[in-house]
Amino acid sequence: MRFIIQRDHLVQSVQDVMKAVTSRTTIPILTGIKIVASDEGVTLTGSDSDVSIESFIPKEEEDKEIVDIKQTGAIVLQAKFFSEMVKKLPSDTVEIEVQNHLQTVIRSGNSEFNLIGLDADEYPHLPQIEEENLFKIPTDLLKAMIRQTSFAVSTSETRPILTGVNWKIENNELNCIATDSHRLALRKAKVEIDPAAHYNVVIPGKSLNELSKILADNNELVEIVITENQILFKAKHLLFFSRLLEGNYPDTSRLIPNESKTDVVLQTKEFLQAIDRASLLAREGRNNVVKFATLEDKIVEISSNTPEVGKVVEEIKGLSVDGEELKISFSAKYMMDALKALEGTEIKVSFTGAMRPFIIQPINDETILQLILPVRTY
Repeated sequence: MRFIIQRDHLVQSVQDVMKAVTSRTTIPILTGIKIVASDEGVTLTGSDSDVSIESFIPKEEEDKEIVDIKQTGAIVLQAKFFSEMVKKLPSDTVEIEVQNHLQTVIRSGNSEFNLIGLDADEYPHLPQIEEENLFKIPTDLLKAMIRQTSFAVSTSETRPILTGVNWKIENNELNCIATDSHRLALRKAKVEIDPAAHYNVVIPGKSLNELSKILADNNELVEIVITENQILFKAKHLLFFSRLLEGNYPDTSRLIPNESKTDVVLQTKEFLQAIDRASLLAREGRNNVVKFATLEDKIVEISSNTPEVGKVVEEIKGLSVDGEELKISFSAKYMMDALKALEGTEIKVSFTGAMRPFIIQPINDETILQLILPVRTY
């Protein structure tokens, strides 16, 4: 195998596939990056057996030559050394040549590295996925849906299913739900798919966050294929496979209250900043709890009290406050996470009592919802 490639294209691809490579793997060859040179271009693959990423660098793009293939072939190179090396090469082009016994020479400018490669035939094959039931989502929408839900997955392995985001598709609608049993994030969107198709799968939150980092910021369509135990995202020159989590996701629909006793409409930014200030004195110990109370004249009081530190009280004017008077306590961190995920300048918080979960939504937007369970303090 021998080819000459533009360095910046190689660096970008290596960075993308490195997101799937981990040093903690039981299969030694997976600590490497697989490089395949074909007549069409160069393909790089990284995998940790849960997530696999394949990045393709075409021979030419927009009439500019990117890769000059001298001889086709394949090799696996140690990811750690190869990725560091590629970033630091002196010249704009890189020549990679595999010689006898998997010895690989990497030349750029006046520098020459020799790496001992591994046999590419030993590298596990990527899942073969039949692409009959694919659907498409614009990249920017997909990234928004990930950002607005994946922060709420559980970080504890006691219930592994909750470390994923539940994707449900029916009637041309995709519902993404994440919960760690103390809070819940939900986002819905219409998708182009066969109306008869319905799916109910759980994608590891970790996989979605990595995917979001790799996808470019544009509105080009990402193709998505779901099988029994894998999901594949196809973007331009990029394949991202993730395994799905096994097990049944809890039915969260009954958690979401459909009536409310107190509704408060607030300016998102003002509310977020007030919670942020109140949380300054709530960080002692593990509690991180702020109190929220409705007063007369659309005034909302946000306070926090840590006995050995001090207390903070702040009043903000709501745009509207309807229903019963209310005092409730909740985690400042959960509230701030939820507010950052919502889009829009005004939000509505709907309470059904001091000990019941409450929901936060942007005004006039039914597609996104955040739910938080209160903390018992009153």
